[in-house]
Amino acid sequence: MNTEATAERGPTRLDRRKERTRAALVQAGCAFLAEGRTAVSIQQITDAADVGFGSFYNHFDSKEALFEAAVQSVMDVYVAFRDQAVAGYDDPAEVFAVSFRMTGRLQRQIPELVRVMLNEGTRVLVQDQGLAPRALHDIEVAVAAGRFDIESPRLGLMAAGGALLGLLQLLDADPDLDAGEVSDLMTARVLRGFGMAKAEADELCSRPLPAQPEL
Repeated sequence: MNTEATAERGPTRLDRRKERTRAALVQAGCAFLAEGRTAVSIQQITDAADVGFGSFYNHFDSKEALFEAAVQSVMDVYVAFRDQAVAGYDDPAEVFAVSFRMTGRLQRQIPELVRVMLNEGTRVLVQDQGLAPRALHDIEVAVAAGRFDIESPRLGLMAAGGALLGLLQLLDADPDLDAGEVSDLMTARVLRGFGMAKAEADELCSRPLPAQPEL
């Protein structure tokens, strides 16, 4: 059998079916996480994914492994969103501000994604992938450039991350709030906590934002 020729032909029908099944399971896991329902059975998960019960163990060893994959899939989407949003900025303080302001607005645009982040809670601030490393990098670069005045970027990450999660929770709880206005106010407050003067923080948070990235 010519394995090189097989590889060149790309994924087989079986490969594509397996990929669809895994994607359906991850999507079901995201839906349960968004609802705050993790005490569900594997049968409930496979029913929600509309796949056979036995298919679950072809992809995941446990329910916990599925939920980890679901969180990772959400963070992958968020990272792509964030990276596109800040691609055109050079000032590290503005990179941080744009990221924060647009993440707040994301609650109205994709509430299910944000609810997964909220149900994951402060754990998203200590993970090696996703929100935390990018936010930490933004803060470190802004400190090195003299744009932020804080003693510890890691503590700054915890403070900003806590503010962000609080903002998202507030917007989730009150659908009548203006997400743009509240997000900009919170961003300006965080910038002031990082040593920026009020006038500059307010001006930075009043600038037009880039177009919503494709998700």
